[in-house]
Amino acid sequence: MNLKILLPFRIFADIKNVNSIVAETSEGFFGLLPQRLDCVAALVPGIFTYETDSKSVHYLAVDKGVLVKAGTQVLVSVRNAIGGSDLDKLHESVEKEFKDLDENEKNVRSVTAKMESGFIYNMIKFRKE
Repeated sequence: MNLKILLPFRIFADIKNVNSIVAETSEGFFGLLPQRLDCVAALVPGIFTYETDSKSVHYLAVDKGVLVKAGTQVLVSVRNAIGGSDLDKLHESVEKEFKDLDENEKNVRSVTAKMESGFIYNMIKFRKE
């Protein structure tokens, strides 16, 4: 199979000769082999695993997205993905990434609150005039 992992802003990976894939949906984990019928699945955040012809297993931490299998082509479109061959290192990377996202989210919320309060203040000021 040929596996292509797409992010909103770039192609994360384009892997040829994939023997098997394990992905997680809201119903649980499922596997894909080359002979499986075509399908579409909604992915949940979790660990995505694939094995290549060289028998090496690769792990990806993925955000929610969609998997589409059509013939030998498998397309995975997710919001974010972090790759690694060691699950411990992958766990550390995911924790760091989520901490960074939490910090960015706090900053965005703070700026939004300031904009909202400024807008309300200006509306009150405008009504008084």
